[in-house]
Amino acid sequence: MISLGSLFSRQPEPMLGLDVSSSSVKLVELSQNKAGQYVLDRCAIEPLERGWITDGNIEKFDEVAEAVRRLVKKSGTKTRNVAMALPPSAVITKKIVLPGGMSEVELEMQVEAEANQYIPFPLEEVSLDFCVIGPSATTAGDIDVLIAASRREKVQDIQGLAESAGLKPVIVDVESYASRLAAKRLIANLPEQGVGAIVALFEVGALTTSMQVIRDDEVLYERDQAFGGAQLTQLIVRQYGFSLEEAESKKRSGELPEDYESSVLRPFIESMVQEIGRALQFFFTSTPHHKVDYIMLAGGAAALSGLTDAVTQQLSFPCSLVNPFDGMEIGDGVRLKKMTREAPSYLTSCGLAMRRFLQ
Repeated sequence: MISLGSLFSRQPEPMLGLDVSSSSVKLVELSQNKAGQYVLDRCAIEPLERGWITDGNIEKFDEVAEAVRRLVKKSGTKTRNVAMALPPSAVITKKIVLPGGMSEVELEMQVEAEANQYIPFPLEEVSLDFCVIGPSATTAGDIDVLIAASRREKVQDIQGLAESAGLKPVIVDVESYASRLAAKRLIANLPEQGVGAIVALFEVGALTTSMQVIRDDEVLYERDQAFGGAQLTQLIVRQYGFSLEEAESKKRSGELPEDYESSVLRPFIESMVQEIGRALQFFFTSTPHHKVDYIMLAGGAAALSGLTDAVTQQLSFPCSLVNPFDGMEIGDGVRLKKMTREAPSYLTSCGLAMRRFLQ
């Protein structure tokens, strides 16, 4: 039998959001106050060395597991349930139309039969799940169902990381779904609650920049580009002769030579703006759209001084830096300055933590 229930299951108990990326592991814990407003109880980040995770594959399991243990200890959380995510490249998703009125068991059997057509490896090697999106827009009486499937070994790898830190993995999501969930709150704060607005969400990681173009919960376009914050580290290494570790450390602490901004940072920001512009051009030439209403930047490298202004100025679209905790109550255990500085890195982990409240 296929293991059902790993990719879209829901848990109402206290739950952490744990995001494992190529450069760091990030943890977020949310609760709600009596008014139903989100409360940020905890957030923490722990860096990973380059090469520990490559192309979404965990190459150094013991080292990453130890980093997760340090992260959990650093956060001070007592919560053990955790939501995690796989990169979109590790998950096959497909929207299908099925007849309405089926029982849960009939629906499972039908999904299993349909999945055979879309999954290029044996179903016994797969973790499969589905959720009903709602009535079909095209056929009366039918329903739209989203199928998600991943190689079981991929799911087991990230579950193993959680378990090695004494955590209980209860949800395995898709990174892009989690980041969209967190971004949805922010889009709702745009003029007219963001209704009808075309928003280009860029997540600038260490090695890859991911773009999702969203309008009213619909993904119009997705694209990944091989460009990220690690290239800034390489520029620092070349300019000043530091080791990679030194360069990364000094980049984080800001302890860099006086000419850093003019010689290294500005040229890197120019390159990043060009990459964002190039990604948008791909969107414009691949779809009927010729503009976006807003650009949102997330990820560790997105917080670089002057980046949002440069994007707005050169691309002529309003650009803002994402803070997924915007509008939340901040708990006593959160160091406000540190959180504010690191906030753009927490988009996916915040979306995972929000899964606790999806009933």
